[in-house]
Amino acid sequence: MSDPRRDREVVVTGFGAVTPLGVGAGVLHERAVAGDTAVAGSHPAVRQADFTAGDHLPRNLVRRTDRFTQLALVAAEEALTRAGHRTGAPSPWLPERVACVIGCGLGGTASFEAQREVYEREGAGFVSPLMIPQMMANAAAAHLSMRHGFRGESLCVASACSSGAQAVGTGMRLLASGAADAVVVGGAEASSSDLVAAAFANAGALSPSGSSRPFDRDRDGFVIGEGAGILVLETAAGAARRGAEVLGAVRGYAATSDAHHVTAPAPDGGPAARAVTLALREASVAPGELAYLNAHGTGTALNDRLECEALRGALGADVLAELPLSSGKGALGHLFGAAGAVEAIATLQALRHGVAPPTAGLRRPDPALGPLDLVRAPRKLTARAGAGRLFGLSTSFGFGGHNAALVLAVEGRS
Repeated sequence: MSDPRRDREVVVTGFGAVTPLGVGAGVLHERAVAGDTAVAGSHPAVRQADFTAGDHLPRNLVRRTDRFTQLALVAAEEALTRAGHRTGAPSPWLPERVACVIGCGLGGTASFEAQREVYEREGAGFVSPLMIPQMMANAAAAHLSMRHGFRGESLCVASACSSGAQAVGTGMRLLASGAADAVVVGGAEASSSDLVAAAFANAGALSPSGSSRPFDRDRDGFVIGEGAGILVLETAAGAARRGAEVLGAVRGYAATSDAHHVTAPAPDGGPAARAVTLALREASVAPGELAYLNAHGTGTALNDRLECEALRGALGADVLAELPLSSGKGALGHLFGAAGAVEAIATLQALRHGVAPPTAGLRRPDPALGPLDLVRAPRKLTARAGAGRLFGLSTSFGFGGHNAALVLAVEGRS
């Protein structure tokens, strides 16, 4: 007899990624575990140098889209193919029952900046009529639904650096409500221009040294990255009915607001801690059962300190001191609206392969952050507290006081 609760569990049947480390979710994990980094240490932003949209997408689609949408479409192609959906072939789901929820923090800034230059140089009559549909933050979700013929709800979650994680959570809720049979979720961002970098630098968030060193005593800010992470979510029962391979599960999600300041996190870390506590409660997972923590870890002095305090408050000091913890931003830079989704995929990959990636750039852990089990070399992961599954926690925090936490799981390791 099937377990009704287990049948309703949200499972992942596909994921895909394009990041500064390369194209593909496999490349993301392999290079991160190897300790590779795309952060050169001399520039405030890193791009995916090997990514040319025309190698993956039709020319007319490339002409009509901003880079952030192109990244999302390529990551989605990988995720959907893994889930059993192929472009131009019959879909495993009814098109009306597939939703698309893609997070984005800044939208098509490159398209906006390019057309602003056209306006200044050549005049209003030469501005492209495609500028608005290229730069709108919902463009990735819209093009994803159009390219694959998905006619369910499609929308953009725009909550700064927690957008990707909250897109995953929104997809979970659509499945739980019965509004969809499958949801394509994730995040995308491509805002690595000098203008954006100048704004973050003047806000005191960007690394003046061009380095990214989360949790290091010498950390001095983040480096801007670009990328996309896309996941296909279904209920366990739905995936079983069509014989789909289950890559993992999203067991819990929660989000809160600081209601404090537009850029600075709440000084007591209380709302961030509450997001973690609520996500664990929804997942029915105790802090001591977690095998891995993929932290937001931006590398700013304030964020790392307050995140550690929030995690200590939610998990307990003893648990946090022994929980393998790393941040992907040392290798990827900060992907803003894509970060939460890419890091959810990185967490699933760590659990699936049983190996946690190190925090690239970490040389001298900051003792002021308190006792932490910081991963500095590839670390084997094992199930905790007798659990039959490996559980991981991924956290995301964004400008505006947005806090989000995801609890993910994979089967079969001990």
